[in-house]
Amino acid sequence: MSKNFYITTPIYYPSGNPHMGHAYSSIVADVFARFKRLEGYDVHFLTGTDEHGLKIQREAEKKNKDVKIFCDELSEKFKKLTKTLNLSNNDFIRTTESRHHESVKAIWNRLLESGDIYLSKYAGWYSVSDEAYYTEDEIIQDGDKKISKTSGSVVDWFEEESYFFKLSAWQDKLLNHYDKNPEFISPKSRYNEIYQFVKGGLNDLSVSRTSFKWGIPVPNDDKHIIYVWLDALTNYISALNFPNTDDPLYKKFWPANIHIIGKDILRFHSVYWPAFLMAAKLPLPLKVFGHGWILSDEKKMSKSLGNILDPLEIIDKYGIDQLRYYLLKEVSLGNDGNVSMENLKNCINNDLANNFGNLCQRVFSFIEKNCEGKLPKPSNLAVEDINLINNLVKKVPDLINDMNRQDLNNYIKQVVEFSFEANKYVNDLQPWALKKTDLNRMNTILFSIVLQIKNISILLSPIIPISSNKILDILNLKNEDRLINSISDIDLFDHDKPFQKTSILFKKIDDDN
Repeated sequence: MSKNFYITTPIYYPSGNPHMGHAYSSIVADVFARFKRLEGYDVHFLTGTDEHGLKIQREAEKKNKDVKIFCDELSEKFKKLTKTLNLSNNDFIRTTESRHHESVKAIWNRLLESGDIYLSKYAGWYSVSDEAYYTEDEIIQDGDKKISKTSGSVVDWFEEESYFFKLSAWQDKLLNHYDKNPEFISPKSRYNEIYQFVKGGLNDLSVSRTSFKWGIPVPNDDKHIIYVWLDALTNYISALNFPNTDDPLYKKFWPANIHIIGKDILRFHSVYWPAFLMAAKLPLPLKVFGHGWILSDEKKMSKSLGNILDPLEIIDKYGIDQLRYYLLKEVSLGNDGNVSMENLKNCINNDLANNFGNLCQRVFSFIEKNCEGKLPKPSNLAVEDINLINNLVKKVPDLINDMNRQDLNNYIKQVVEFSFEANKYVNDLQPWALKKTDLNRMNTILFSIVLQIKNISILLSPIIPISSNKILDILNLKNEDRLINSISDIDLFDHDKPFQKTSILFKKIDDDN
């Protein structure tokens, strides 16, 4: 089995300010990337910015800015976002880079050589906002405008000469691929949606435009600009130095293990992208996972409703680990998720401050005051000590399986339960009451609970990496001992070295905060 793992987020469309949807997609992908590293995988995690198309060109013109300079400024904002969200991405690609242009032109030429591209005329409905084409049954009249039923974006009638991709020719091959690979699109509801869409019939796809210039010109016909989605989707292989299929990055990481995307761009990733790749005689990604929308007060966030929760403001006020934990625990991955400031505060207080944070704080403080800050060596482990430790260790294979099936919510639920069990263990056994009566038993209890804190911290490190690693730093645990296979090892501690000084891990949020 290959120990390489390639995961991507949708590259950001750098229009306006980063929002909760950007944060969520990126954090979800980061969690899976970090977890595979815990398993010992060599992980390549890609994000970036999608900078071409009429929408970007028009926005630059409104601001009287050169479009490339406009993109440079926006892309830098989103590059900084990867640091703010504490993403562990290996690469940040921009579709304005020369390596990407070379790759897109190579894909185009492959499609041309395979006979899957032809020149004709496009006439139909197009959304500049979505950079998407819509059929008559996909739009509705809204006052004096026509809008997309799914996105609500305004559509306009376009007529122009265009190159077309023979998408209709790939209908049966796509259905066959879905049949043979039922995990290709997840969750199952998204699979069913796409399967029915393709089964209903595919039309050939317009893949060039002549009405604007901001994009990658069609090779040998620069009057045409390559359709922004054929352009953007190719980033997943241009980041691996395609068209050089002998490049070490490409050979190591393609096909991608998983594309993490929002459900609004599912069709592009699970219909167009695999069809392009099949026509270009390239391997398909192994999985496309379409998550839901982040809602506020059960409605989609929008300026007009005044219900926007700004991730940057939340991070500034409460911390990035706190936002990461809340989004990942409270939103059921794959479904739409409702978030609110009140629930955020409750989650931070109950799970992080009162539960895990308080457990660490009181155990570490007790060891500092009563054991010279050093972890005592255990004597004979009692049944309750063994049960505490083994309950977690035995669940590790199931937890790995949860993550590999993208069942993030069950994973977190299980790890939080371990934390509650650890608190109960300490409360029931009361090591502080044993200092004068049974020092050996006290030491064994302290060792057992610190071992459990260590293991919980390893399991939480993909979700709250800053806080988890702060705890593991306090315990003087080496980086190479912070992996999944270290969880079953009970001999990783230096009993002669004092723990590092502790501070409050998770500040409790008062009602007026």
